[in-house]
Amino acid sequence: MATLSHDMIIEILGCLSVKDLLRFKCVSKLWCSWIEDPYFIKLHLSYSLKTNTNHSLILHHRKFQFLSVNYDSPKTTRRLEQPFGEQKNPIQILGSCNGLLAVEYDYNRIFLWNLSTRKYQVLPSTKIDFSSSSICYGRSIYYGFGYDLVSDDYKLVRMVQLLGENDEYFHSEAKVYSLRSNCWRRIKDFCFYLIFYRELGFLANNVLHWMVSKTPESSNRNLVGFDLRSEEFRVVELPDFCLDENFYFDVKAMGGYLCLTATHRELNDVVVDVWIMKEYGVKESWVKLMSSTQPDLLPGSPFEVPLAFSKNGNKVLFHNKYSRGNRDSLVWYDLGSKRVEKVAIEGVPVVYDVYLYVESLVPLNDRRPRV
Repeated sequence: MATLSHDMIIEILGCLSVKDLLRFKCVSKLWCSWIEDPYFIKLHLSYSLKTNTNHSLILHHRKFQFLSVNYDSPKTTRRLEQPFGEQKNPIQILGSCNGLLAVEYDYNRIFLWNLSTRKYQVLPSTKIDFSSSSICYGRSIYYGFGYDLVSDDYKLVRMVQLLGENDEYFHSEAKVYSLRSNCWRRIKDFCFYLIFYRELGFLANNVLHWMVSKTPESSNRNLVGFDLRSEEFRVVELPDFCLDENFYFDVKAMGGYLCLTATHRELNDVVVDVWIMKEYGVKESWVKLMSSTQPDLLPGSPFEVPLAFSKNGNKVLFHNKYSRGNRDSLVWYDLGSKRVEKVAIEGVPVVYDVYLYVESLVPLNDRRPRV
């Protein structure tokens, strides 16, 4: 019988799930070294991202529960065991990138967690460098998590805004945590006013994004991106209709693109348009992906969030927040037929947040969760 070459074995292994690869590490020390090799880890992740395989949805109840659902056929859930066991205090996901979750627990304690390998790493704490002598009436903290391809480093951004009386903005601070150096660094302060309380940064083109305004009183909203390579903030231009007060819009990321959802009225209909930025940073490259008046997709609320494309790219998965019956739901929208298909999932809570997750072998410090 012919013997497979090393390159052929690596190519085959690169197509498998992380669960299978962890099992195959027991075949021999040689196989274990292959699977743990940084080159193979990147090869496996690259294959999963390019082919849209090894993906799942993480459904997170706002207090404690983590559930995993198959991305292509979400029917049943699998409960995920947390690294620190059951927590009395709420847990919040701060971001998902390349198989790593950034998670906050026990109020401001943060760890990175690879769900597939069950490894985690606790981040060092960092204080808020607050020097203002003014009285603080409110404090908001914002996070974003992503990967810097140039430095091969995972970074967590934390921005803090302290507000005075009548929402007078008087202090801002921005810091970046580097997984490679395992420390926080202060960077140039953020000069915009973040709009949505505790909004998480969304990643597209290796840039983290937040919706902002230039002053607390301003009704005009802008999109600001943080380049993970240069560690600088810059404004990303939106379509001109975003200046129209009759449009309610929000921006997220989908399929690696910036994705804008605009809700407006046409005669007696409530219409939702979904736009994507085909060429990052080029205002003229915003193109309309779809337009719908489907009542099942639009239950009279502007809280429909596009999550992801299907494997073949002909459908879009939406997360309907607080839809009919006050229950969150997932629906597929067919871009060709314009039909809506509701997703029935067993064992989900009434309200939940959804995160797209890709299995990976991305390593963290060698710390295993308590059994």
